[in-house]
Amino acid sequence: MVPGFATAEGTARFAARQEGVPPQNYRRIRGLALSNVGMGTYLGDADAATDSLVADAVRKSVASGVNVIDTAINYRAQKAERSVGRAISGMVGAGEISRDEIFVSTKNGYVTNDADVDLDFWPYVNREYVQKGVVSQGDISAGYHCMSVGYLEDQLERSLRNLDLECVDLMYLHNAVEGQIRDTPREDLLAKLGLAFELYEKKREEGKIRYYGMATWESLRVPRENPQYLPLGEILDLARRAGGDGHGFRFVQLPFNMYYDQALLLKNHSVGGAAASALGAALLHGVGVFSSVPFMQGRLLRQGAMPEFGDLPPNLRALQFIRSAPGVVSPLVGHKSPEHVEANLKIMGIPPMGEGDFGALVKRLTG
Repeated sequence: MVPGFATAEGTARFAARQEGVPPQNYRRIRGLALSNVGMGTYLGDADAATDSLVADAVRKSVASGVNVIDTAINYRAQKAERSVGRAISGMVGAGEISRDEIFVSTKNGYVTNDADVDLDFWPYVNREYVQKGVVSQGDISAGYHCMSVGYLEDQLERSLRNLDLECVDLMYLHNAVEGQIRDTPREDLLAKLGLAFELYEKKREEGKIRYYGMATWESLRVPRENPQYLPLGEILDLARRAGGDGHGFRFVQLPFNMYYDQALLLKNHSVGGAAASALGAALLHGVGVFSSVPFMQGRLLRQGAMPEFGDLPPNLRALQFIRSAPGVVSPLVGHKSPEHVEANLKIMGIPPMGEGDFGALVKRLTG
């Protein structure tokens, strides 16, 4: 397994040697220099051909200046993590990169099988989790989600093996509210979150994760009256109880693009008594935001789906809007085919919009 983790020195070294990539294309957060576009690995068939495409896309992304790679244990039933792991360990072994230059995030929480094991979903769950005492009756929610400490610990160990890494830079709890809300009272959900954060703090001490956070579809960007709403301040209070002021909850992931604009425009959070959007609250709390679904799975790339600006094609326009928003570290682009990888990575040669230009664009779009 590859030792180490992303460091300030390593990520700065990576950024400094990228020819043709503007220095503004690296965000400084927690001392790290992180590319303001990252690679996601969500979609695709659970087969060897897709494994090869994903691994090659990771290599091409890194060669183009991307040092943020995102995955999850349930993506392609564990094969996404393995594809990322093969690519990174191969590049490290070949001396193309150092482990301290690359920021790798993954997610646990959803119940998953293993596409490389010839068992259907429930027989696999029974063999790997139930019979081994990893989960007990009632641990798995109606949303196929599990937040028991034993399950999350098991999944972390599997993720590390899949990724061939001794330490993952960022571990997300994956859609905790969305996966539990149907059959878990709010107080019980908060208690589970607290126990999960305590586990993650323990794993930080063991050197198996550097940071943790929540990848959430709804909870940070819906109105306060929505049952799935969970304020960022309340989440951070739980993290402080688990790890003190030096806790490791430093990042979140949520949907944000020109269509899903709630994280920017809906002021549903409160910081110091003042209303703030999810992006604004994260910025004020020092929490980095990675954004998902930059293209709405291709729907935003259709002609006329987005307004014109910057003389850019639709894919680069979508990325430029997201990564220029204050508070966003990187949009995570899920690309696999060589032509899509090449087209999307052209953004690495373009600096993001300045705050004034971005504000003027938002005003034009919303005015």
